[in-house]
Amino acid sequence: MGDLDGRIALVTGAATGLGAAAARALAAAGAKVAVTDLTAPEGLAAEIGGIAHAQDVTSEDDWAATMDWIRAELGGLDVLVNNAGLWLFKPITETTLDDWRRLHAVNVEGVFLGTRAAVPLLAERAHQWRGGSAIVNLSSVAGIEGAAGATCYNSTKGAVRLFTKGCAKELAAARIRVNSVHPGVIDTDMGRHLVDDFAQAQQLGNNEVLAQVSAMHPLGHLGEPQNVADAVVFLASDRAAFTTGSELVVDGGLSA
Repeated sequence: MGDLDGRIALVTGAATGLGAAAARALAAAGAKVAVTDLTAPEGLAAEIGGIAHAQDVTSEDDWAATMDWIRAELGGLDVLVNNAGLWLFKPITETTLDDWRRLHAVNVEGVFLGTRAAVPLLAERAHQWRGGSAIVNLSSVAGIEGAAGATCYNSTKGAVRLFTKGCAKELAAARIRVNSVHPGVIDTDMGRHLVDDFAQAQQLGNNEVLAQVSAMHPLGHLGEPQNVADAVVFLASDRAAFTTGSELVVDGGLSA
């Protein structure tokens, strides 16, 4: 028996990286998983026995269509994983208003729109589970502490952190738990882009910067996508039945 047997989950930004890892882990734990991205991740859906849909998380209409699709195809929703996100590394003096708005549209407005759209479906089925329904928002260690050159990204992930806490209090009566996950640097395409950006800024080789970034984590290496996926599964399951409004940090000790 899996921790998520009988549950229906949606993961946004699931084509690659943490989203794909979370989708695989949720399916392995027994959930029926719907995956979305700008281009429907059909290959991943086939791999995990789920369904795929194209979605722009910044579009209110796309969120309404996605909820209609999930209800029609799977019958409801128990777990929402707001994973879709963008990374930006730019000094504040070089960050344009378009940069700021685009990053906040995806990283913050996408989480708001997804949460608002999913609440009615999540509430319908919350009574079926000891821990109710669950929303898991992907924030970052950058939502807890600042980083030079990533002020815009910091702002978005800090917003997700506090949005999560407010929603946890507001939605508790509907038996919907809301928690955030805060990864350190994870060995994904986004994590490698971060290393590339740092290397360019410091005019150093990528391997040298990779060693520096790894050493920033007291455990001495980058995280693996599975580390974050395991945290998502925990927060989605009844094992976290008394956990809401929390921030689960998966950063190898980086923020300690």
